[in-house]
Amino acid sequence: MVNLPKGVVINNLIEDLRIYSWESADILLNYSEKIKDFNAKNELLKSLDINNPVTEADLKVNETIIKNIREKYANINWDILSEENVKIDSHFSDFNSDWLWILDPLDGTKDFIQGTGNFAMHLALNYKGRPYIGIVLIPLRNELWIADGHSVWCERRKDKSFEKKLLTSKKNLNEMVIVTSKNHRNEILKSLIKKINFKKVIVMGSIGCKIASILRGESDIYISLSLPGESSPKDWDFAAPEAILNAAGGAITNLDNQELSYGELNYDKGGIIVATNNKQTHERVCMHLKEIIKRYDIYPL
Repeated sequence: MVNLPKGVVINNLIEDLRIYSWESADILLNYSEKIKDFNAKNELLKSLDINNPVTEADLKVNETIIKNIREKYANINWDILSEENVKIDSHFSDFNSDWLWILDPLDGTKDFIQGTGNFAMHLALNYKGRPYIGIVLIPLRNELWIADGHSVWCERRKDKSFEKKLLTSKKNLNEMVIVTSKNHRNEILKSLIKKINFKKVIVMGSIGCKIASILRGESDIYISLSLPGESSPKDWDFAAPEAILNAAGGAITNLDNQELSYGELNYDKGGIIVATNNKQTHERVCMHLKEIIKRYDIYPL
């Protein structure tokens, strides 16, 4: 049993996070309309780095979430790690704190710019290096996924409906639907997917959107494969998605079925990471993947 910091009541905290999330949804939806205009797009792009773009929407949501948490919970001993703040100051957060918020104000920025709709806001509260509370907001689907440390549900703003999810699928690899990256695919991952011969391949951006597709039952598995020496996902890409998938009965680990580690050098989530819809069969899936990778010498293990 994890006890929140003194003075923090879980129901009140979740309600606050709901408010902050839907406020962020309004911001992202507003900018997603503006960025459709070619002239406006140039003004909204704050970084022209093709591999790591930043928009005014990223910065505005970042500012809004951090300001709300710090003002409402000014006396609570926790800190905030944010993708956008790390770009400015790598020592922005105190990692000695047991409680750490991890924020990605706009996961899937490339898709946001491209207008695909596959973008999300991630917010997680980690306790001693492990995701506990998780928020994944997908504005264009009107979905707010919330994990409170015990259960997970999806809120839709118009009808305020809540849907609890329990994932129980027990499929072999070739019976699974895989969801994979749109903007970060590589030839090695393509080769692995081809060797396995999945039932179906779904391509989309944003790790939050991919994990939500697993929770909806649209897909069964997601594999993140980062090549040595090249860019890889970060803490803020995985913390919130891991929280909601774990609470739903799924699992996210490395290929050896080990829990993800947060707060490592450069916040990297390198190597091979596997997310599936059933924690009971997750280890078997990882073992099967590893066997295939070794058999065909697909990736240096």
